[in-house]
Amino acid sequence: MPRIPKNLSDKDMVRGFVEEETLADRFARIEKEEKKERKEEAAAEPPLNLARAGFTPALMDDLGRALMQLKMELFREGVKNYTFKITRQGERIVLTPKYRN
Repeated sequence: MPRIPKNLSDKDMVRGFVEEETLADRFARIEKEEKKERKEEAAAEPPLNLARAGFTPALMDDLGRALMQLKMELFREGVKNYTFKITRQGERIVLTPKYRN
């Protein structure tokens, strides 16, 4: 066995040392890689059809919440038969409930 040199700095003492990967480290690395892959898949997800092109999942979620609130308000008012009329006014898109008797 070789002699250990004296008066070495900490950096010199650990030069060339490679820590072995533990089971916990391996699982953590694999989990991190899977999360990264899921993020990439979610970001690269193509739109379902051209009508939804440009809508992010967050925007679709906000739109769904707003529609649900409108439906709940109509239900509280006793309106059960209705459709939606979509119109464009300049840069705005207006969604108006149309009541059926």
